[in-house]
Parts: sequence; structure tokens; C-alpha cells
Amino acid sequence: MSALDSSTDYYKILDADESASRSDIERSYKRQAFKHHPDRGGSEDGMKALNEAYQVLHDDAARKAYDHSRRRPVAEPVDIDFTPTARDVGVYGQGLSALLCLIVGLLLLFLVRFQWIWFLWPLGILAVFVILFGIFMSHAALSAARNSLAEGHLARRFRFVQEVGFWATVLVGAYAVLWILNAA
Repeated sequence: MSALDSSTDYYKILDADESASRSDIERSYKRQAFKHHPDRGGSEDGMKALNEAYQVLHDDAARKAYDHSRRRPVAEPVDIDFTPTARDVGVYGQGLSALLCLIVGLLLLFLVRFQWIWFLWPLGILAVFVILFGIFMSHAALSAARNSLAEGHLARRFRFVQEVGFWATVLVGAYAVLWILNAA
């Protein structure tokens, strides 16, 4: 008998179930040998594989060793060391990103308005969306700053006041931008 090959699926070769009894293995072998015998048009290599599978699965000790070698040991969980993702830039990074969005958006908006480049009106729409994105990013920075504080911190308790103050500042800023745009 050749060396036990755990990478070969002997059950599949014999077309038998893994829980098949010894007599079921013998029946499957005879059925497959009848189909794949070289005298009946089968290949010699196929018959050799069939004989090898039968030798392993028909012998109880060899079958037990084969079944044991096929089982994969359960892998231990591996600790993965990773670096923080780009979104973990911290409160200062979020605040800086929001500030840059607001500055670029306002510059684009004022450029379109005060240079009378009206054929670039899509640039004005883009500027409005960049400003809105900057507003939402600054809100996220405010929330991240609040969540980074200790549980009992005074600023963490008054979330409603912070939200009202933030959105009031946004509304006052929007009114000031509209006033500047209409003043010219």
C-alpha cells in the first residue's frame, strides 16, 4: 500500500459518504470498479486510484488514520497588529479638515460672485456643497471632542446647549455670507 495521502479525497473517489459502513465501502468499490475497469473502457490510473481508496477505507486502522489526518486542527486566534485608519485622525485633524473645507468653499463662492464669472455658476453650486460638507465635518469634530472628554466632565453633560450653539453659529454665519453676497 502506498503512503497515506490526506490531500486525496478517497470518499469522493469511491462515491461514498464519510459515515459509510465497511460493507457500504465495499459495495461502492465494486460499483465503481465495474464502471471504471480498464477492460470496460476506464483508465488504468483511475483504477489504481480506486484500488488505493478501497485499501485505505476498507481497513479500519488505515481509515481511522486517514480520517484523523484529514481533520484540520483548529487554529489559534492570531493577534493582528494594525495602525489606525485614516479616519482616526483625531479631533484636531477633523477640525482642520472642516476649516479647510469652509475656507475653500467660501473662496470659490466669493470668486464666482465678485468676479462676475456667471458662466461658471456650476462652480458656485460646488462651492455651496463644499461649505455644507465643511459644516457637517465641523459638527463631527465637535461631537468627537465632546466624546473624548471624561464621563463626568461639565461640557459633556450639556450636549443640547452645544448643539443649539453650533447650529446658531451656522445660521449666523450663513446670514453673514448672504449679506456679503447681496451687498455687492
